[in-house]
Amino acid sequence: MSCFLFVAPPLAGHVYAAAAVASALAERGHEVAWAGPESSLRRMLGDGVTVYSTGMRPYRGQRDRGFRAVRSLWEGFVLPYARFTLPAVEKAVAAFAPDVVATDQHALAGAVAAHRHGVRWASLAPQSMELTRPFRALPKVEAWIRRGIDNAGLSIGGADPRFSPHLVLAFTSPALTGPHDFPAHYALVGPALGPRAAPDFPWDALDPARRTVLVTMGTLAEDVARDFYPRMVGALRALRAHVQAVVAAPPGAVPDPPPGTVVAPQVPVLELMPRLAAVACHAGLNTVCEALAHGVPLVVAPIKHDQPVTAAQVVAAGAGIRVRFGRSGPDELAAALTAVLDEPGYAAAAGRVRKSFAAAGGAPAAASHLEQLANRP
Repeated sequence: MSCFLFVAPPLAGHVYAAAAVASALAERGHEVAWAGPESSLRRMLGDGVTVYSTGMRPYRGQRDRGFRAVRSLWEGFVLPYARFTLPAVEKAVAAFAPDVVATDQHALAGAVAAHRHGVRWASLAPQSMELTRPFRALPKVEAWIRRGIDNAGLSIGGADPRFSPHLVLAFTSPALTGPHDFPAHYALVGPALGPRAAPDFPWDALDPARRTVLVTMGTLAEDVARDFYPRMVGALRALRAHVQAVVAAPPGAVPDPPPGTVVAPQVPVLELMPRLAAVACHAGLNTVCEALAHGVPLVVAPIKHDQPVTAAQVVAAGAGIRVRFGRSGPDELAAALTAVLDEPGYAAAAGRVRKSFAAAGGAPAAASHLEQLANRP
């Protein structure tokens, strides 16, 4: 039996992917613990897990777009979160004595603490931004990120704490990323999907005579997506004869939805997927991979961070259509939804990605890689 400490920021998509891997390890008899904000982690993981609490404080909102969003992500969250949590994560490593620390690429404290305590560590990549180096053509941006890491005292002997020299686990596959010359210690395992608490849902409200579309823009987009929902409602109203929507949105964000539309702040995404004909989303990698793991084509409206990268991958794979988040009107959104629903090529491409994901192995494959890392001499 080995011991694994998971370190993740309190963001649902990041935690759920790590949790699926952690559950696979626990089912094999390994001991698993977590380091992070306890209230947030327990809300997503339940009470039956060991959590070494790091505490949490407010961080700057993420309303910026484009390169300013990259700057605000690093200056407003990633770097201050790492500095704030590092002392507690170091205490967790010392107390739990893990064989491996599995740390999210945006939870830099896990990598730094593992290195300082001489523990092997693996990077978990639930996004494409830190995996495929989208700024390789913009060396000044890459240099600015590295400089920020160094100035924050978070570098590891000159190495980058986002990329473990031992193991990088990416929750995607080459069918989505496209061809890349990844190092040998990178393992693309596909999406890590596991059981999670499902909110109540009015299943009887789904009309089997109409195709169901899920609309979700992610938790971090709530402050900027309110302008998007009215335009999407206009598109759904134009398609209401044959399409029914489930919209994951905060209360009051969806004005006058068409009859039969289900609007809820949280929906059971994985349980819904087998019933869906399409997904319209912000191109967050978790939502994209959850859809493609079920062969569901997409309309993607990227907002910021890694989302334009993932949206480009969806389009290149032929599994969806990209629209402009800030400027697409109801007609353009309705046309995009109609295309992915009616043109068989999109569903066929989504099916090809689904097969690639299945072959990659998901959470069990990720758990096996971590076991191998723990057992290395």
